[in-house]
Amino acid sequence: MASATAVIDHSAWRPRYNPWLIAFTVTLATFMEVLDTSIANIALPHIAGTFGASTNESTWVLTSYLVSNGIVLPISAWLATKLGRKRYYMSCVALFAGSSFMCGLAPSLGLLVFFRVMQGVGGGGLQPSEQSILADTFTPAKRGMAFSVYAMAVVLAPAIGPTFGGWITDNYSWRWIFYINVPISIVSLYMTHRFVEDPPYLHAEREKRKGVDIDYVGLGLVALGIGTLQMVLDKGQEEDWFASHWILGGSIIAAIILMVWVWWEWRHPHPIVELRLLKRRNFATAMFSMVLLGAVLYGTTVILPEFLETLMGYPAAMAGEAMAAAGFLMVVTMPISGMLSGKMDPRILMACGFGATSLGLYHMATHLSLGMDFWTASSLRLYQVAGLAFIFIPSNVLCYAGIPREKNNQVASMMNFVRNVGGSAGIAIISTMVTRGTQRRQSYLAANMSNGNPRFREMVEGLAATLRGQGMSAAQATHQAYARLEMMMQQQAAALAFKDVVSILAVIVACLVPLAFIMKKPARAAQGEAPPPH
Repeated sequence: MASATAVIDHSAWRPRYNPWLIAFTVTLATFMEVLDTSIANIALPHIAGTFGASTNESTWVLTSYLVSNGIVLPISAWLATKLGRKRYYMSCVALFAGSSFMCGLAPSLGLLVFFRVMQGVGGGGLQPSEQSILADTFTPAKRGMAFSVYAMAVVLAPAIGPTFGGWITDNYSWRWIFYINVPISIVSLYMTHRFVEDPPYLHAEREKRKGVDIDYVGLGLVALGIGTLQMVLDKGQEEDWFASHWILGGSIIAAIILMVWVWWEWRHPHPIVELRLLKRRNFATAMFSMVLLGAVLYGTTVILPEFLETLMGYPAAMAGEAMAAAGFLMVVTMPISGMLSGKMDPRILMACGFGATSLGLYHMATHLSLGMDFWTASSLRLYQVAGLAFIFIPSNVLCYAGIPREKNNQVASMMNFVRNVGGSAGIAIISTMVTRGTQRRQSYLAANMSNGNPRFREMVEGLAATLRGQGMSAAQATHQAYARLEMMMQQQAAALAFKDVVSILAVIVACLVPLAFIMKKPARAAQGEAPPPH
């Protein structure tokens, strides 16, 4: 085997076709998968209406996808090595397309949820496969630009998804949000078959692993542990977290299973997920930053639309439009970050990205108010995401430093996995912080709403006088005045809670600025490369 491996010049291999054509090919399916996820969110009321289901029942359309997607992500590297990366990637696209078509045809909510599970299995392999294909296709100096193409798909699709999904469901049917995946998938399959190829080291790795026993224990543990964890994160706030016995039980079970899984994988000679890569400083630090990036990116993506819809009365489509401009800004900043990552120390870019994101969050915290207009809301999101590209791209570049090329599948799989878990955890934690913060603020504000407070009494009397002038009786006017002031108090409490949470996020992100310099600066000549194994 040593002689066979020595013949392969891992570092010299380059694809036969233009790398940017390959980048476009693999980005197409990833964009489709991420777009479909965000479109499904906006279509939930229509889906519930079609099947006569409750809102809680319809959310299983989202939960089922997230659970199956989360299970596949950490094992996608092993599957890509076992089946061949190109074959695995094409299988994922085909499964995603077929299950999307069946989702559109689904005659009941139960079958729709089942096909969404299958769709999540197919979609889970697309992002890590694309990232590892890009890492192999491009030279280390150009990886930043390559990853910027991938990142644009990841951030632009959620930005336009709600608007596009609203238009489809309003003008056609929610079923078309699934049907549109089919022609795109066919194009993606043809282009992948035509242009994408597995590098020689992957063939060598497959040969080396022939006859190796499959780590069934690790496979079962990660599937059960991640599935349980995703369920807990998705349903925790809805069930009041640990006040619910099944959320508490699920959390304990997930923690025990995942700890056993880590212990098992660390000791196994051929693990499903190679956790020993975490001994590398750059990789471990990049993984930690990606968890936090996922939490901030996904968590803040929930905060602003929720503020606009629940407190300011924006329709969902308008709230989506307020978020869309930020997605297009990141389409501009991603290539800039990718270009700079190949020309300067990526650690400096990463530190600047954390600093800019912290300042953007601080700006949002100080300007978030019930009186802001549409353009102010859009600009707050613009400031908040302006620095994210300078975290996302450099962290992806740095995490490959010193990693052997045959481990690229593992790196991509783990990075996407921790980002998604961070996103799920960020949404759950931030939503809980807003809810609990609103309750605390209400208690504080309610203490000042008594007739013993002269300012409060003046407000009641002034509002009651206005209502009497509109034809109400004195009793009705006074009753309405108290009710309206209570509603104003609840809105103000919620607005203050949102501001508090964003302020906390700004401080947390600011503390991450030194994190970039924990990482080792990659050598310019071989950034992200390690010598091939012998």
